[in-house]
Amino acid sequence: MPRSLPKYFVEIAIHILFWAGVYYALKAITLSSFNVVVRHSSGITQRIDGRMLFPYAWLVLGFLVLLFYSNIFWLLKNLVRYKSNFSRVALITGWLILLFAVNYGLIHLLTGPALTAPYPLHQVGPGPPLPERISLPNDRWSHMQTFVGLIFLCIQGIAVGYFFIKEWIRNELTRSQLEAHQLSIEVRFLRSQVNPHFLFNTLNNLFSMAQKKGNDELADGISKLSGMMRYMIYESNTDRVPLHKEIEYLEDCITLSKLRYADSEVSVSFHHQAQTEIANVQVAPMLFVPFLENAFKHGVSIGRTSSIDVALSVHQKKLTFTCENTDYSAVKKLEEEKGGIGLENIKRRLELVYPGRHELRTQPEGGKYRVTLQIDLA
Repeated sequence: MPRSLPKYFVEIAIHILFWAGVYYALKAITLSSFNVVVRHSSGITQRIDGRMLFPYAWLVLGFLVLLFYSNIFWLLKNLVRYKSNFSRVALITGWLILLFAVNYGLIHLLTGPALTAPYPLHQVGPGPPLPERISLPNDRWSHMQTFVGLIFLCIQGIAVGYFFIKEWIRNELTRSQLEAHQLSIEVRFLRSQVNPHFLFNTLNNLFSMAQKKGNDELADGISKLSGMMRYMIYESNTDRVPLHKEIEYLEDCITLSKLRYADSEVSVSFHHQAQTEIANVQVAPMLFVPFLENAFKHGVSIGRTSSIDVALSVHQKKLTFTCENTDYSAVKKLEEEKGGIGLENIKRRLELVYPGRHELRTQPEGGKYRVTLQIDLA
């Protein structure tokens, strides 16, 4: 049994006990409001039994349950899109009033005949015979509905508090996991890191040798590789980097990856906005390159014609990245990747860096394999 399972059982048990307490509170209010005792000068006592109206307490309880869970699972989650606190308070208040009004109307409709019809009486003590029935005072109904309204208000407050406490705990847990994840990445990186000075000196020597031999294509490739390594080691070691830096890294990655194939084997297109249009956009580093690497690894076949189409755009604080590659029968989906950067790792990083603000879709589409990533940068 997973370790987290007992925690959910405890939470469910607490919810059940809470609603049992609310139910008995409604029972007490109903009985205290409608147990009417009338004393006459003749010494005769007349009593109306409030238990006759008590079955409708189950209906009130149902509306209270609806109010609580509709708030924590639906309403409060959707209020984050509203920037105005007044709009948020107005929607919460409106939803409370609506449910109470529907509950009030339905209960009044069901109990209307009972409120206006005479109630049976029970004689207590000696005295002359009583009339068989007496009308129920309407002020008792108003008295009970006042208390029910207060219970609705309390349940609304509890729901708001419960939601924000749960969100705070979830955010703290996510933050802790992100810190642990980043620390783990740094430790793994430090363990496998080659001395950068030795690396860059070696690349510079290879670059000089390629230039001396007149191999401009090889020299250009070494230069781009050196720039990519410098970006990975130094510039991307932050939470956010300029988007145009990521675009430059992707372009260099495309150039180097194409060196492994003949021009007729793979064609790559990369569409993106000009640097001036995205000058102020910041994103998490090294977020898109795994999709490009997998497109080359799984979407290009030697001896066949392949194509990779990459697009990246930002519109109204919404970033959209797509990567589409040729889909052969032998192409493995990202989920099946064992040795490289798998889809689960990418999903995990997105959940930590952009929780609740991203959407990732991967699917075969018309003979191609398409990846679509959307991120809310607001």
